[in-house]
Amino acid sequence: MNYKFIESDAELIDVCEGLLKEKIIAVDLEADSMHCFKEKICLIQIASAKEAFLIDPFEIKEVLPFLNVLANNTIIKVFHGADFDIRSLDRDYKAQVNNLFDTEIACRFLGIKERGLAALLKRNFNVDVDKKFQKVDWSRRPLKQTMIEYSVGDVAYLTKLHDIIHQKLVANGRLSWAGEEFEIQTRVRYENNHVLPLFKKFKGAGKMDNRSLAVLENLLQVRQEIAQKKDQPLFKIFSNLSLMTMAYEKPVTIDHMLKIRAISQKQADMYGNLCVEAIVKAMELAHRALPSYPKTRKPKKDVIVQERIERLKKMREKLSSSIGIEPGFLLNNAIIGCIAIENPATAQDLLKIEHVRHWQVEAIGENIISTLGYCQF
Repeated sequence: MNYKFIESDAELIDVCEGLLKEKIIAVDLEADSMHCFKEKICLIQIASAKEAFLIDPFEIKEVLPFLNVLANNTIIKVFHGADFDIRSLDRDYKAQVNNLFDTEIACRFLGIKERGLAALLKRNFNVDVDKKFQKVDWSRRPLKQTMIEYSVGDVAYLTKLHDIIHQKLVANGRLSWAGEEFEIQTRVRYENNHVLPLFKKFKGAGKMDNRSLAVLENLLQVRQEIAQKKDQPLFKIFSNLSLMTMAYEKPVTIDHMLKIRAISQKQADMYGNLCVEAIVKAMELAHRALPSYPKTRKPKKDVIVQERIERLKKMREKLSSSIGIEPGFLLNNAIIGCIAIENPATAQDLLKIEHVRHWQVEAIGENIISTLGYCQF
């Protein structure tokens, strides 16, 4: 596909005026989350049916013309796995994406298990994609020709892929189902994970005692400060496993850290003293000053509710196979729990439960209600 680099505000205005006349465009982003502390959009790829445009956000001062294209309700915007892209667009530009068609979400309604873009391009167009470019540093300039070709390839086939998947959704009577999920996807927003206390976003922290949690929080803050100063992602400073190990073992010497293999010799040389200081401070805290993980009050286990959950799960497994939608997408466990507690008697009652979709009620609503009917004592 022919492509054009957009490196000035004037060029962007001209291109976006043309895009506003299109019925459908493909959009993708490249970011530097694998290489920087504060990730950012490094390249924006757009494609019409005939031509691709690469927008360099480092050269553009005013992205409003592009944002107007994204917000336009008459143009279909084809993304693949749009969640990260939409959150990134919200973070960097407060953008709103309207009239989304997400090919990854659409594949879920067609029972397609290999939904990665590379797999779909191979299956539908016999195109091979080199996955190594997903991990390169897109913030570096100049971009290599191989990177440019990869970025163009990401959008070159998306509108054609849309046509194939759209046709299948229509044939299966599931276009409106997918449309509901597309609309919900457009409303996701960026969440800042660097807000104190950091342990609230750390997997496994909820199972720690208060002293271990204090150690973890101090270490997390040390890691974040280092990463911010070096402009590196957190995992390049310490892995989560390293911090978890130190939080539980609480080593107060560098030798002890090395002995339990919580850190490498290189990490010990660079950051060992900072870790020791962080752990010692946490160990010296008075008990009343220790942090505690926010506890959510779980309702007492109810025999009737548990039976409803089990029956609903069995129903889901059975219907998943016949409908051709993976169980967790058809009805996830969190929603099953809510349904079991609320015990709706009608489809209207079912729709009142938070996060229950219209398409789920249409697809399996009667089955849910009848399954709950068997659980009445």
